Amino acid sequence: MHRRQRQAIRDHSAEANLFARRATIAFLIVVFMLGIVLHNLYSLQVTQFEDYQTRSNGNRIKVLPIAPNRGLIYDRNGLLLAENRPVFSLEVIPEQVEDIQATLDELTELMGITQDELERFQATLKGTRRFKPVALRTQLTEEEVALFSASKHKFAGVQIEARLARYYPYKDTLTHALGYVARINKRDLQKLVEAGQEDNYAATHDIGKLGIEKYHEELLHGKVGYQQVEVNNQGRIIRVLNVDPPTPGKDIVLNLDLSLQLEAQRIIDGIRGAIVVTDVKTGGVLALYSNPSYDPNLFVHGISNKNYSALLNSPDRPLINRTTQGQYPPASTIKPHLGLLGLEEGIITEDYTIRDNGKYQLPNVDHVWRDWRRWGHGEVNVSKAIEVSCDTFYYDLAYKLGIDKISEAMYEFGFGDFTGIDLYEESDANMPSRGWKRARFNEPWYIGDTIPVGIGQSYWTITPIQLIHAVNTLVNRGERNIPQLIRGYMNPDNSVDLIAQKSLRPIEIKKQENLDIILSAMHDVVSGEEGGARHAFADTPYDSAGKTGTAQLFTVGQNEKYDASKIDERLRDNAMYVGFAPFNNPEISVMVVLENVGGGSKNAAPVARQIMDFYFKDRVFEPVEDDITEAFDDAQGTTP
Repeated sequence: MHRRQRQAIRDHSAEANLFARRATIAFLIVVFMLGIVLHNLYSLQVTQFEDYQTRSNGNRIKVLPIAPNRGLIYDRNGLLLAENRPVFSLEVIPEQVEDIQATLDELTELMGITQDELERFQATLKGTRRFKPVALRTQLTEEEVALFSASKHKFAGVQIEARLARYYPYKDTLTHALGYVARINKRDLQKLVEAGQEDNYAATHDIGKLGIEKYHEELLHGKVGYQQVEVNNQGRIIRVLNVDPPTPGKDIVLNLDLSLQLEAQRIIDGIRGAIVVTDVKTGGVLALYSNPSYDPNLFVHGISNKNYSALLNSPDRPLINRTTQGQYPPASTIKPHLGLLGLEEGIITEDYTIRDNGKYQLPNVDHVWRDWRRWGHGEVNVSKAIEVSCDTFYYDLAYKLGIDKISEAMYEFGFGDFTGIDLYEESDANMPSRGWKRARFNEPWYIGDTIPVGIGQSYWTITPIQLIHAVNTLVNRGERNIPQLIRGYMNPDNSVDLIAQKSLRPIEIKKQENLDIILSAMHDVVSGEEGGARHAFADTPYDSAGKTGTAQLFTVGQNEKYDASKIDERLRDNAMYVGFAPFNNPEISVMVVLENVGGGSKNAAPVARQIMDFYFKDRVFEPVEDDITEAFDDAQGTTP
């Protein structure tokens, strides 16, 4: 028989106490959590209000840079040489494109994007931050803009950008002087970062790459501006909130005379060479033309590989600025400077003469240095030697001076050094010396090296801008004004604020009489009975002076005769001429170098005559004074 188990009676009091404890704990937890929520809410709404408001506005309000308008460039007469024109470009923002390659393929099919454009895009893409737009095609036509606009919804991250771009209306006429602007590349960006200028180029696409555009980049570029805009959740601009306008670049005025530049281009069309024209008294560059040239507009929007290769590989070297980078033997054009050195050093006098029989030899030396006139010039002094360009006289003078005196004095005139012209593309050429030869060839300097230096050959090379600068120094009696392209700044009312002329330490002339002898001899080159340029300058209404030169590009054997018809065209002589006018009150100086055309008297001097004729056209001149030297000195305000 089973016994029934007694059922326990529940303790309601204990259960109530347990529930109360649990409820209290739960309530405390809820209150604690609510306190955390309220604390965070207070922190968000009160303590960190400004921070989160800024972040919110950052998603809604953006600050965008505004590129300044690039300054314009004018010639001395107010004619526009470099302007800004509106263009449309197709641009891609990499970070907004899911599949760049697929997008490029679709755009190629739609817009006919070329292989050159794709390669240029890929090259630019590598050096650009992903949030910055990269141009795929520039200079879109109106039809291309309409074509893309109709399909824009298919291309996220691709847009059409309207902006101002540089344009050079005179194309190849001024390339080597003005230079050009082109896309900012990785190297440019690095330089901007190093200079602390990166922010100022935040919205700028182009930068000066060459010529005046590069040298005066800081003036021409201007200062970046900013605008605050409100955008939606897709990044589209809803409205503009505030604008801090950019400061446009300065409009600059050059010393260049466009009409004179065009004339220089016309005269040497088809000939490799250079023409430089300067204001004798100030050094202002009136014309600076290097031939052949090229169209700088090709570089503004990105030159094709085909066109760039054609320029780079051309045997005529159009990319070289021959006026400042071309290195030529000066030939006889430096005889006035050497003649002055001989007089100043007392090595020769005005009456000192030699007998020129067409050749020159050193004692106990078999080598013969020949005069350009094989039978010689007979009895000549320093003046006659400049007039007829007697080589033998200058062989002898160079031997007596020695390379040390020649090198030191010619360096003072600017040979072997930069002139300081406002172009980065300048060579210092070469003024030979003992130290230079030792460093270059690890060889000593021999007497035989000095002799041809006397006629501007051997290791001596100059640039056209150097030579005209050195001649200006003679005309200005030792004053050295730096050649300068920039003239001043254009004001809104078309007036020009001129900038100060830069100059170098003057050369001391020991005796002004010595300089008078040299300048008078240069006048005889043009007006003398046997002057090398007398035919070229016959019957000019103005009076001028100058010096011809014929530069040999290789050494003719001792028993050989120079025959241009049997020599490769690019090894034939260079023709040179440097001169100034009017003689009694100089205004301009002209330097001409023509490559591989022959003698300076027959080829370069007539070109200089045409330039001077053009400059002085419609001018009336007083009859030339009988005493040329006295008239020159009176005009210069000096007394011998």
